[in-house]
Amino acid sequence: MLCRIITGLVVWASNCLFTVTAFASLTTNMTYGVSPISHGIYDLHMTAFFVCCIIAAVVFSLIIYSLFKFRKSKGAKPAHFDENVVVEVIWTTIPFLILIGLAIPATMLLWKIHNTNESTMTIKITGYQWKWRYEYLDTGVNFFSFLSTPQDQIYNKAIKNKWYLLEVDKPMVVPVNTKVKLLITSDDVIHSWWVPAVGVKQDAVPGFINENWIYVTEVGEYRGQCGELCGINHGFMPIVIKAIPQADFNQWVVEQQKNRVIQEQQGNISTLPQSTLLKIGKMEYERNCAMCHQNNGQGLSTSFPALKNSPVVTSPLDENIAYVLHGVPGTPMQAFGKILDDTTLAAIITYIRQAWGNDVVNQNEQHATVAQPSEIKKIRQQMAGG
Repeated sequence: MLCRIITGLVVWASNCLFTVTAFASLTTNMTYGVSPISHGIYDLHMTAFFVCCIIAAVVFSLIIYSLFKFRKSKGAKPAHFDENVVVEVIWTTIPFLILIGLAIPATMLLWKIHNTNESTMTIKITGYQWKWRYEYLDTGVNFFSFLSTPQDQIYNKAIKNKWYLLEVDKPMVVPVNTKVKLLITSDDVIHSWWVPAVGVKQDAVPGFINENWIYVTEVGEYRGQCGELCGINHGFMPIVIKAIPQADFNQWVVEQQKNRVIQEQQGNISTLPQSTLLKIGKMEYERNCAMCHQNNGQGLSTSFPALKNSPVVTSPLDENIAYVLHGVPGTPMQAFGKILDDTTLAAIITYIRQAWGNDVVNQNEQHATVAQPSEIKKIRQQMAGG
């Protein structure tokens, strides 16, 4: 009877080992993913899981059998013995062999995960509070990726969509069937670049560059998040990988390079109409600043002070520009001078100096309400000693 039970359980578990991909669709399980690494991680996970199932089936079958077979009501008498060398060797050897059997493929997979050789292209990924920067070192493409979930959804003023807090304005675009080397670091605190579908979770540590790689086998969009608690807006750092055919990727690179030239030309513009600055400023404020200071400028507690009637925003223009350019060390206020160009900074500063009644305060204090790109550039040069 016992033999039949154990044999049946072992056969069931063994069959499961050959159908592990059938479990990939379960939402409670790991994702099978779209890369060789994610496949390897999944297969190793399922192998270990079913080995545990077999062990549990054997152990609990023996326990249940013993409980019924040798119960006191049937007059069973406990045996008296001190040791059994053969049994002790067996129950020591079997677990040892099981661990070795799992350690070998695990070690091989770990080596494969960190083997970035034969990569076709390289992308440097830098984490910031709370956004990602992608630099394509082979092509010169360089951009920031921000959360694009509408503020109304975040504050429960609109229905949340399928990809709530998992959508960005600019995804990391890669070609399919191409090994891409990733250089991952951080500009401020420790982040973690985590995308389950490609089997990567790599810490981004200030002052260090960690290496990893991806190889996406299917066209599509794959989402992840920052996997390391990095501050109050940790949950607002999504990651999106967009995998496309090689030909489309080549075309995308050309378009990005053209856009970069246009942006550089715009960055050389010294003055812009106030209406243009306000339009750009509102959009860029919502993208770069609203998560901390809120859409209404009211801020969040003392960590993210209100911009409405703020002593900084209603100070002389040069002081406001310097504050935004260099931030405040030891606080969440970043140095946006190394993140945004002169035109974007001028637009944001113009917007916040005129929004929420700040324009009235600045006018009463006879402070400028409009910042031009040329003024941002001038103060940059002054602070750099140039």
